[in-house]
Amino acid sequence: MKDMSEHEVNKEFTDECTKVLTAVSDALYVIGGKWKLMIIIAMARGNNRFSELQRQVKGISARVLSSELKELEMNGFIIKKVAVGYPVTIEYELLPYSHTLEELVSAMTRWGIQHREKIKTER
Repeated sequence: MKDMSEHEVNKEFTDECTKVLTAVSDALYVIGGKWKLMIIIAMARGNNRFSELQRQVKGISARVLSSELKELEMNGFIIKKVAVGYPVTIEYELLPYSHTLEELVSAMTRWGIQHREKIKTER
């Protein structure tokens, strides 16, 4: 078996680093920011109407919520359902693809609890 040259090792390391950075960049582009995961979590807990989401996701404005919902729909996490009648009702529903975020949300929850405890003990 041929030993890898230093150049080949560096290239392999650089390629792996680029791959990881690209993947994380893609993920942050789709679900990054302050609100998207919070909206998905609120929806997973049964909040499917605009007003329910705005009440549950503290601090989000109607304009930002509307924009974030459009982006989540565009990226295949949710679907907007309009029920014709009087009054017209609009509900949002999580699509199966949103469940691919469960492991990420669990990891972030564990880390957030751990970080909060660390900060509290340092004070």
